[in-house]
Amino acid sequence: MTETPATATTAPAVPWPQPASSLYPALADAITGTVTLPGDSGYDTQRQVWNGMVDVQPAARGAGGGGAPPPPPPPPVPPVLAFAHRTGQPLAVRGGGHNVAGNGTVDGGIVLDVGGLRSVEVDRIAQTVTAGGGATLGDIDLATAPFGLAVPLGVVSGTGVGGLALGGGVGWLTRSHGLSVDNILGADVVLADGTAVHASAEEEPELFWGLRGGGGNFGVVTSLTFQAWPLPAEVYSGNLIYKADRFENALHAFSAWSADVPDELTTIISFLVPPPEWEQGEDPIMAVGFAWAGEDEEAAAAVVDRLRDLAAPDAELVQPVPWLDWQSAVDDLFPHGSRAYWKNTSFNSLDAGLIDVLARRAREQSWRGTGFDLHHMGGAFGRVPEDATSFPVRDARYWLNIYGFWNDAADDAHHTAFVRGLSRDAEPFAGGGQYVNFMGAEDPAQAAPGVYSGEKLARLSALKSAVDPENLFRRNHNIAAST
Repeated sequence: MTETPATATTAPAVPWPQPASSLYPALADAITGTVTLPGDSGYDTQRQVWNGMVDVQPAARGAGGGGAPPPPPPPPVPPVLAFAHRTGQPLAVRGGGHNVAGNGTVDGGIVLDVGGLRSVEVDRIAQTVTAGGGATLGDIDLATAPFGLAVPLGVVSGTGVGGLALGGGVGWLTRSHGLSVDNILGADVVLADGTAVHASAEEEPELFWGLRGGGGNFGVVTSLTFQAWPLPAEVYSGNLIYKADRFENALHAFSAWSADVPDELTTIISFLVPPPEWEQGEDPIMAVGFAWAGEDEEAAAAVVDRLRDLAAPDAELVQPVPWLDWQSAVDDLFPHGSRAYWKNTSFNSLDAGLIDVLARRAREQSWRGTGFDLHHMGGAFGRVPEDATSFPVRDARYWLNIYGFWNDAADDAHHTAFVRGLSRDAEPFAGGGQYVNFMGAEDPAQAAPGVYSGEKLARLSALKSAVDPENLFRRNHNIAAST
């Protein structure tokens, strides 16, 4: 770590100790923003996160920021951090609130809500985008699309960009332009002691390295600057759909076909019982979704034709689609309040044994509310050197995300068991990669050793010791300070 700049800001003191009844008024006096307590108007709404299975009661929520114009007030980050430090209360940092593990809230603790920091600035000449730490994917896409630009992000527009980008950021531009972390140029960060720093390749380079894949372990990110890339107004994209009796054949064909597809094409295979509005019936399907990040539609069509030749789909919808429409195409499948339980792993190959497991388990789904995606990696993602960022692994060829998105609590046991069962069956074929943004809340304190390699984990632990030795930022898939 470099020395703290002379211009850094520090947290104003919050007098302590104080009677319990006066704690939160003192916090309210110290911050620019609002404090919401149990019993206050709006508390029950504000405490909710995207995952409906996470139902906790924070002791207080501190929030600040807002859209622009007018310019938002400064976020209440330093005084809230000082308050949490002095009182010892657990702290959660919330942006979009979309994290499946529910790390954006904490039972009986303080929620620092930066979700109001949603401003987005686009420099169309430099092709860069600076977004507030509470901006969503949809905010960025809306701002960049008019300029024919896009930032590599995820696939659900309501996701907060802060949590997504710090963990990795897998989406429809992964093979063409890499992960979100590969496109971060800089970040404004408030550290555990209230110090505000800018992290980039030139300033605080070790912090910059750790932020790009280490999740929310090192500070509160109030803004991120990304590299953006030219993208056609309409993206050649679509889905090739296969029925259940074709799953093995289609997967073997996909394995052969995906070995040499151009980087411009990113594919995500989804197995699920489709919602009624898809008009695909009530049996499980395999949908090979794809997006081409280039101008040459004829070249794209020729690549997709090669898969059709190997395994003709039972149905398809393929056409140029406006980028904003494609990016939000599955939003309705994952509405706010969905009961969500996820597991994930990576694979270095798609061999016969794994294909048998995926096809068999996919056919077992006779219900709506669970599914799983197989992301085709490689391309630009795989060319990033292993030690360039703290993202766990770069040699993965495929990444499996098994997810639940049901509504009825009565389905919890059954649907959770399906996710766990498929994860267990796929484990013998796994390459060892774990992606923190696809991880649930199970045993987060022990997650880091199972996510990062020995050398990478040691480096992350050393960084944690330097910037957060008391582990203030522990409501995450936690990285322990080195001893």
